[in-house]
Amino acid sequence: MIIVLKHGADPKESERLVEWIKNLGIDVHESAGSYQTVLGLIGDTAKVDADLIASLDIVESVRRISDTFKCCNRRFHPEDTVINIGGAQIGGGGFCVIAGPCSVESEKQIINIAQAVKAAGAQMLRGGAFKPRTSPYDFQGLRGEGIKLLLAAKQETGLPIVTEIMSASDLDLFEKVDVLQVGARNMQNFDLLKALGQTRKPILLKRGLANTLKELLMSAEYIMSSGNPNVILCERGIRTYSDYLRNTLDLSAVPMLHELSHLPVIVDPSHATGISRIVPPMALAATACGADGLMIEVHNDPSHALSDGAQCLTPDEFAQLQARIASVRRAIS
Repeated sequence: MIIVLKHGADPKESERLVEWIKNLGIDVHESAGSYQTVLGLIGDTAKVDADLIASLDIVESVRRISDTFKCCNRRFHPEDTVINIGGAQIGGGGFCVIAGPCSVESEKQIINIAQAVKAAGAQMLRGGAFKPRTSPYDFQGLRGEGIKLLLAAKQETGLPIVTEIMSASDLDLFEKVDVLQVGARNMQNFDLLKALGQTRKPILLKRGLANTLKELLMSAEYIMSSGNPNVILCERGIRTYSDYLRNTLDLSAVPMLHELSHLPVIVDPSHATGISRIVPPMALAATACGADGLMIEVHNDPSHALSDGAQCLTPDEFAQLQARIASVRRAIS
């Protein structure tokens, strides 16, 4: 159920209404916008008398909704969520580019790449310390040591860092990490999602390779309903009938997610395509269709990368792409 309060509603009367609803055992999510305040009721609202509430002087309208996702629903929160991370803004018109290697391999490697992507205009550094790989024989990441190297790169460049967490038991290692990434394979690891909901750190939630948009939003709901509103959605391609690309990049997901949810939406064209030469056109298309940012893999020596070298841009290629992204941004503004 959604209750829209009239513009200029008496704050004391609003507080009494919220308190009365909470006494019914229902949670209230309050979204105060520039022109109106929306109260989103979460729980068993069957016992709430909608007609009684609608008759109150401070209430503009009351309506019931059937969507199973509540906290991330745009009808509960009409204005875009804006997440600020070390000066970088995602959502609300801000456009953020996250760049870096698939895996952290050495101190020299990650610092050199961090310096290069910062010089090209990236606002955040990505790098995998814990790597979920299809084969148990592939490089699994440097784990805790990888996080230390990411922090060294952050100290050197000032870039906030983004890295993937695979288990709630590792949360202590991520204390100084700026953004915790939930990979596609863990999108429905509900115990992990609930644990991340207990933190206040921004969570970058990737769509699973065979998951619907509703399932992605329900995973976001797990995090938000546990107390953490700082969720960034990421479209990274899904499994279809494509036989030449790693995945199919579903760019229609971007405007659809913006319609359904107030959360920011970024796109990862690197994992979506798996081929470095296809990354730039898809990054430009993602920019044009309204994404709030991009996540792009960059490596200083892709042919010798320990993971996913085929989809990595070189620093020079990334710099060229950044200039083209800026042109697209100007064209659509």
